Amino acid sequence: MFETLAFVLLLNTAGFLVAFKRKTDKLTDISYAVSFAGIAVYGAVTNRMSLAQWLVFTLVLLWSVRLGSFLLYRVHVNGKDGRFDEMRKSFWAFGRFWILQGLTAWVVMLPASYLFQSQKETTLHAVTTFGVSVALFGLAFEALADWQKFQFNQDKKNKGKWIASGLWKYSRHPNYFGEICMWYGVYTACVPWLTNNQAIVSIVSPLTIATLLIGVSGIPILEKSADKRWGQNKKYQQYKRGTNVLIPMLPKK
Repeated sequence: MFETLAFVLLLNTAGFLVAFKRKTDKLTDISYAVSFAGIAVYGAVTNRMSLAQWLVFTLVLLWSVRLGSFLLYRVHVNGKDGRFDEMRKSFWAFGRFWILQGLTAWVVMLPASYLFQSQKETTLHAVTTFGVSVALFGLAFEALADWQKFQFNQDKKNKGKWIASGLWKYSRHPNYFGEICMWYGVYTACVPWLTNNQAIVSIVSPLTIATLLIGVSGIPILEKSADKRWGQNKKYQQYKRGTNVLIPMLPKK
């Protein structure tokens, strides 16, 4: 466990130093995904893996490759990631973000890390199958939502507009809903293979993702930004009133 903590801290410290010096966001966006993949690969090569362990490993790797490649492509097309415009100017603020990013990856990967170390000899549990299904759903849902918004923003006709089509017709943040489903699914898939103490400790994984996205760095910031841009627009007010903030549901009339 501490080997993977050291790995993510070293990776993100090195990435920060390069990104700060070159004032680039390409490393910032991809290093988060690489942190997860690195922890998963370490677990796979240092333990004898069962079917359940390989399933979770594959999930994490798919998520990492999908997110990392998407963010890298997006920043390549856009030239930068606007989230870091102010932070990038400050050595300490930018560095703090990088370290917290690495710590977040390590915490979120706790159930998978415990799973990779488990030597329980058992057949594939129904709870694991259910968890994998939820995670796959979340992964696909998030990927589709991200791509729909990216394509929408790339269309010059949509400049200055908000997306209210596709999955975004049913949720104002469908990508975050998918992300939360992904990590609750991973946690659920791991639970049958963990000790009681490990299961209790690692519940912090999906709770961390949900807390960050719902209450800290995700939805609150984006909602504030949207209100600043379109808060006086009656059509946006109508969209906001009629569309759930997170959980997809049919639009309210």
